[in-house]
Amino acid sequence: MTAYAQAERSLLCDEFLRVGGDAPTLCEGWQTADLATHLVIRDGRPDLLIGSMLPVVGGWAKGQIRAITARPWADLVESVRMGPPIYSPTAIPPVDELVNHVEFFIHHEDVRRAQDDWSPRDLDAAQQRALWAALNRMARLMFRQSPVGVEVVSPQGRTRAKPVTQGGRRPAREAAELVLAAYGRRTHAKIEAIGSEEAIAALWSSKLGLA
Repeated sequence: MTAYAQAERSLLCDEFLRVGGDAPTLCEGWQTADLATHLVIRDGRPDLLIGSMLPVVGGWAKGQIRAITARPWADLVESVRMGPPIYSPTAIPPVDELVNHVEFFIHHEDVRRAQDDWSPRDLDAAQQRALWAALNRMARLMFRQSPVGVEVVSPQGRTRAKPVTQGGRRPAREAAELVLAAYGRRTHAKIEAIGSEEAIAALWSSKLGLA
């Protein structure tokens, strides 16, 4: 089977090492060290995310998170590269691919596209199809807060993200760019939006993504 999740994880770690721990990202308020910490916690310590919001153990959990962030940069990146512990469901390759392909593609681009020297990657057709399949599954959820209809179109296909009435929008580009737009990275995605200015403005002013 394909292993795009692992490939994107590895490429992200290479990019982390290239730009350093204090480089900007497209994740608002986060530098690369913050993003790497998030990924380490997501892989193996999700209890810290929950604990940091609880009144009794919140201080302890936040201290643990700060300790992870303060680790030597190469060690922190290596922890991201190693991935989840063996007991995690995402240590199973098919689960990893389902759960982490888009996650690591997005975060890889969060680092790449926050730098001045970025340009779109030339992804192979199979990965574009895999990203399209993921977007096709999630489109209704990702665009649910749009006040206008949205039809998403790529060379890999098209899907109704939200019922289209007169004035509905149709972002059109490669699947990878559409995934970035759907996850709130529209200003750094190479897409085309077709429709009236009012409808396009309404679409992009709405909150897109899983939140």
